[in-house]
Amino acid sequence: MSGNGKVALVTGAGHRVGKAFALALGERGYDIAVHFHSANAQAAETTRAIAARGVRAETFEEDLVSGEGPARLVQSVVERMSRLDVVINSAAVMVRTPADEVTVEQWDSIFALNLRAPFFVAQAAARVMPAGGVIINISDLAAFETWPAYIPHAISKAGVVKMTESLAKVLAPKIRVNAIAPGAILLPDDWDEEQGKRFAKTTPLQRIGDPSDAVAAMLYLLDAEFVTGETIVVDGGRRIRK
Repeated sequence: MSGNGKVALVTGAGHRVGKAFALALGERGYDIAVHFHSANAQAAETTRAIAARGVRAETFEEDLVSGEGPARLVQSVVERMSRLDVVINSAAVMVRTPADEVTVEQWDSIFALNLRAPFFVAQAAARVMPAGGVIINISDLAAFETWPAYIPHAISKAGVVKMTESLAKVLAPKIRVNAIAPGAILLPDDWDEEQGKRFAKTTPLQRIGDPSDAVAAMLYLLDAEFVTGETIVVDGGRRIRK
């Protein structure tokens, strides 16, 4: 495969949906900056899989919760890969936090990675991206529903939706900014098979999602040159189930 000469940065690309985004962009011919924080082995595996497709892939270790981390990551990508055309803000954390048990430390940690980090990655990226650049943020179905056991997570992801709209306005027409809000694309690691079956049964499309469903939305937003400031919900219809 020959590359298209463009570079895409995917944060949290070592595993789960972030990995699927990185692999799909590699298939499109993008050179991929594979970001990770602690998932070193997984990021290396993602990088090898992309390189096997005939495009360039490099790993970038960075703590996005660190105040200078987002800007440092973008600077490293441009220094090593010469340019930056696409950013997929996929790195996030989802922690079960019942309302009466939430601590200040948990709140700050969730918001630092889920909301603050993608904003400052986008800020740094916008300064170096050429016209036609694309930023895609990853929100969550929780941004549109009430999940009592995940309130800080949901609020942070609702913030991603508003951040996407705001950045789309201030960065237009040079850069398009959109978001994806996945539902159950991959089940939580602590769910058993029976929980998964119940979840699928109460979803209008009667199944659990697959990373390919989120990838399809990402590829649409990558190509949709007249779309900015939008959030695509990819949830099998759960938001309309009641």
